[in-house]
Amino acid sequence: MMLTHFDASGQAHMVDVSGKPATAREAVAQAVVIMSPDTLALAQGGAAKGDVLGVARLAGIMGAKRTADLIPLCHPLPLDKVSVDLVADPALPGVRITATARTTGRTGVEMEALTAASVAALTVYDMLKAAQKDMRIEGVRLLRKTGGKSGSFQAAP
Repeated sequence: MMLTHFDASGQAHMVDVSGKPATAREAVAQAVVIMSPDTLALAQGGAAKGDVLGVARLAGIMGAKRTADLIPLCHPLPLDKVSVDLVADPALPGVRITATARTTGRTGVEMEALTAASVAALTVYDMLKAAQKDMRIEGVRLLRKTGGKSGSFQAAP
């Protein structure tokens, strides 16, 4: 399999997408932050730093917008939509994060969705670390994507 971010001599390069048509593209990614029930209660409204889930939502959106600054070979994309949903799940216990990114462009938005989910998870950790240092960020992955030459992708459950 040929990796697209390397040329024939193995040198890293930004993929040339100039010849590709602009199409509607969407990617959905997830992350999970595992914590104790007491820490989850703080995340749901008892944290001294304020609205943990609301701040993490904004951080995830901002992270998606800065993906090209963080991942060296990513194209900067005009994002049409970024949404980050954080849901407290007592069964984990923890917070489930789902990030969706949309664009009309020549390259996909998988990295933007993954960055949004990751940054939101890191923000949850940052805001709650005073209460629990051994929280775990797990399950960061692409759930699905549509659009582009490679077509649609759906992760196995």
